[in-house]
Amino acid sequence: MKQLYDFYIDASVHVAFAVLALLEATFILLNIPSGIHLDLFVFFGTISAYNFVKYGVEAEKYILVATRYHKNIQFFSIVALFIALYNAFYLSNNALIFLCVMIFMTGLYAVPVLPHTKNLRNLGGLKIFIVALVWAGTTVLLPVYQINSVISWDVVIETIQRFVLVLILLVPFEIRDLAYDSPALKTLPQRFGVSTTRIIGSFGTTVFFALTFLKDDLQPIEVIGKGILFLCLGFTMLFTEKHQQRYFASFWVEAIPIFWWGVLVLIGTFY
Repeated sequence: MKQLYDFYIDASVHVAFAVLALLEATFILLNIPSGIHLDLFVFFGTISAYNFVKYGVEAEKYILVATRYHKNIQFFSIVALFIALYNAFYLSNNALIFLCVMIFMTGLYAVPVLPHTKNLRNLGGLKIFIVALVWAGTTVLLPVYQINSVISWDVVIETIQRFVLVLILLVPFEIRDLAYDSPALKTLPQRFGVSTTRIIGSFGTTVFFALTFLKDDLQPIEVIGKGILFLCLGFTMLFTEKHQQRYFASFWVEAIPIFWWGVLVLIGTFY
């Protein structure tokens, strides 16, 4: 059972559910019709993309894996990629064009553009912003482009909120990886220390919730749902430490979007 659980985490299945949950939250909050092909594309595309970034920063390292465990992850990622590509054929032209931008950014994040240059992941201070931008684009703007809708004011606010939300969710990971990250990355904990980083994250939760009230079409489900998420994020910042339990960030923090989606679905049954 533990091996299966580790594979679930290491093969990026859990993070894929988190991204899918944020996509479903967008359908609810922006009143956008969901689509099975977009859901499947985002879920399986996240698995293949995340595993490429985690295990394939160098193409040679990704192709010539050493252990059977990583070979299983590699095979799983390839299957996920083919499923994602199949479902991509059912996306709208606007969605595909926007998707190319997201894929390009993901590629720059992992692969150096020129020989002897750094990828975006290793450029000081940029890592979390690139991740947040890709998550926000994939879970908010992609479904909007899929239905060929205009980018309204509420969509802009939701995109900014999603960007801030992902930045907050990355704080526990930044603190956890403090002992392993290269000083060249210039992460928030490296620059400001753990305590100040937690304060910055807490301030971000306030900004996230306050942005809700800038929307033109504001429904009770959104205020209540984001209020609960605001409290959840606040407690996460409170309990985030430098020395964390093994699955604190990789399971519990990544489960927050899934929990939030469940909250929105539950609230939606009463409104």
